Amino acid sequence: MQTKTIHGNRPSSETPEHDRAEERATSGGTGSEGAGGEGRGGDGPSGDRPVRGDAAPLLAGAAVGVGGVGAVLALADLSSSVRAPFTLFFLVLAPAAAIGAALGRMDPLSRTVVAGAGAVAVDLLVAQVMLSLHIWSARGGVVAVAALSGAVFVLAGVRRRGGVRRRRARARSSRTD
Repeated sequence: MQTKTIHGNRPSSETPEHDRAEERATSGGTGSEGAGGEGRGGDGPSGDRPVRGDAAPLLAGAAVGVGGVGAVLALADLSSSVRAPFTLFFLVLAPAAAIGAALGRMDPLSRTVVAGAGAVAVDLLVAQVMLSLHIWSARGGVVAVAALSGAVFVLAGVRRRGGVRRRRARARSSRTD
C-alpha cells in the first residue's frame, strides 16, 4: 500500500532507499533540487523535506522568548519601540499557553480556539477587576496575568500528575486481581 503525504511523496519510513535513488535518477536530479523537488539534500532526518513537527519547538521557544522580553520590558519600565507589541504578545501568549496546557485532551484546533478565547477573557477580567478597584497599572496587569497563568500551569501539571498516578494504581490493582 502506498501512502502519500501532503506534498505527494511517500513518507521516508515507507520508501526503501533504492526507490529513492530510482526517483532521483528518473527525475534527472541529484536529490537536492529546490522547494519543488523530491529531496532537499539533508534538510530532514533522512535527507527529505523536513516534517512539520520539526519547527514546532523552535517556534514555541521563539514565542516564549518574545513574551519573556515583553514582560521584562514592561516590569522594568524600559522605553523601547518593541515594548508595546512584545508586552501585548505576552499578555495573550501566557494565559493561552496555560489554558492550552490544561486542555490537553482536546484536538489541536479546538484547544487553540478555546485557549485564545480564554486568554482574551483572562486579560479582560484582570483589567476589569483592577479598574474597578482603582489599582490599575501596566506593571500590575502584567504581574496579575503572569500570576494567573502560572497558577493555571501548576494546577494543570498537578492534575495531570494525579491522573497518571491514578492510572498506575488502577493498572497495578488490575494486575493483582
